[in-house]
This record gives sequence, structure tokens and C-alpha cells, in this order.
Amino acid sequence: TDTVLVDFWAEWCGPCKMLTPVIEAISEKYQDKLKVYKLDTDKNPITAQEAQITSIPCCIIYKNGQEVHRIIGHQPQSKFESELEQFT
Repeated sequence: TDTVLVDFWAEWCGPCKMLTPVIEAISEKYQDKLKVYKLDTDKNPITAQEAQITSIPCCIIYKNGQEVHRIIGHQPQSKFESELEQFT
């Protein structure tokens, strides 16, 4: 698959922890269409800065290495999936 979802998060971030089960469910449900990665912004500050992450949680969808969409903040799974559908 050429579609990648990167979840930018941090250990201290409450909404990030709330989003974790959603990300895990998405990862399982879309495993044939999407690769899912989690990136700890505290451990990877340069990568987060290069991606221009200003608030977390922030999920970026990449297609063929190019950013195509951002989902910022905690979302219920149904809303997350409806935003994701157009890219998978």
C-alpha cells in the first residue's frame, strides 16, 4: 500500500491516550489499505518539527510520500473513518 497514517503523540497528552484505541481499531480494520505508525513527538522532536506539528494528537495521512490530509485532535472512530475513507 502507498497510504500511510502517522499518529503524532506524546506520553503526557490525555487526548492522545484517548485516541489510541481508535488508532488501533483503524490499524486493524484498514490493514490491507493502510500502514499505521505512531511517532512520539518528545522522542522525535526534529521529525515533528519537520512535519510542522503544532498540536497533538495529530494524524497525518501520506500517499506516495506526500501529505494529503491531517486529522487534528481526538475524534470518535466513525468521524475518523469518514475522513480517512477518501484516501484509502
